[in-house]
Amino acid sequence: MGSNRPLEGIRVVEMSHMVMGPACGMILVQLGAEVIKVEPPKGDKTRDLRGMGTAFFPLFNRGKRSVVLDLELVEDRETMEKLLSTADVFVENFKDGMLEKSGLDAETLAAKFPSLIIAGHKGFLSGPYEHRPALDEVVQMMTGLAMMTGSKEKPLRVGSSSTDIMGGMFGVIGILTALLDRKRTGKGENIRVGLFESSLFTVAQHMVQFDMTGIPSTPMPERTHAWPVYDIFETADGEKIFVGVVTNGHWEAFCNTYGLEQFLNDERLRTATDRILARSWTIPIVAQKMILVKATDLTEKLDNLGIPFAHINAPEDLFNDPHVLRDGGLVESKNVDGISFRAPALPLEMGGENVVGALDVATLGADTMAVKEELGLLAVKGRA
Repeated sequence: MGSNRPLEGIRVVEMSHMVMGPACGMILVQLGAEVIKVEPPKGDKTRDLRGMGTAFFPLFNRGKRSVVLDLELVEDRETMEKLLSTADVFVENFKDGMLEKSGLDAETLAAKFPSLIIAGHKGFLSGPYEHRPALDEVVQMMTGLAMMTGSKEKPLRVGSSSTDIMGGMFGVIGILTALLDRKRTGKGENIRVGLFESSLFTVAQHMVQFDMTGIPSTPMPERTHAWPVYDIFETADGEKIFVGVVTNGHWEAFCNTYGLEQFLNDERLRTATDRILARSWTIPIVAQKMILVKATDLTEKLDNLGIPFAHINAPEDLFNDPHVLRDGGLVESKNVDGISFRAPALPLEMGGENVVGALDVATLGADTMAVKEELGLLAVKGRA
């Protein structure tokens, strides 16, 4: 278990909900920052989500301190202002205009706290759509990501909140950049992160391909493959294995190993382009070879040959994966009910160690009194 805490000493005040803003805060707390999540009296609405939203709150709010403030009350608005005066970063993801009545809009905060870094996670960056609300699925449909995953007729969203999570990651990138820049200038920064633009970033390769070739994008299920073998095959024991033969070395080793030497001597398959154009007749022959091999034997040989492969897993299968189960691959957290759950660690190592910050989920308002005491507010009230 890693002990790196590179952002130790950085205080983040987070007032956000759902996934994008909380994901930003969760990454920051994993990196060692103190993240104080400010919630309304009834708590973040995602605390009570079930179904596919069950994991939203515990996963993306691990390690944060929970402070309850009712910003309709003058006293709590003053507490919020006092808290922000001690913060390095303010993370929020409210629709434009909603924070103005509480005096928490970026312009007001920048004037009061010039060194504060404000990271607003929004549906869209500045422009014609900036007033619109957005959801992960909405922007995937808008940007063509859903079309590329399914088809024009049957678009499919990616099977996770990937765009929301990536938006949170871009928030972290902006915050880290602003923290570095503040050392030079002494000034904070007003950062705006766009959910739509995060999704747009993922389809840039398809946009650029069209700009360069004029050929419309082809959905992934219908795409023309760029490699001779890049397919899912059924094995002798009924498993399905993805195999990617993408280099000349892979091609030669694969053919020699699986009785496909005729491919190596076929004048029609001399170049990689030849092999791609011949897929309509070569892949059925490859499939006939693969179905004679057991999955374990296939994957062991492919591993030894250095040829990319993958079992077709469900997310829950990863709890039994030896690489995920390696030391530091999974981290354990306690939910508000005291029950533990496991989640992947941040996908990075520093100095050969995983970066792991605070992990447990705070009950609603668990840190309200402690934070007020740290701010000196309880002592002041007592003297009064």
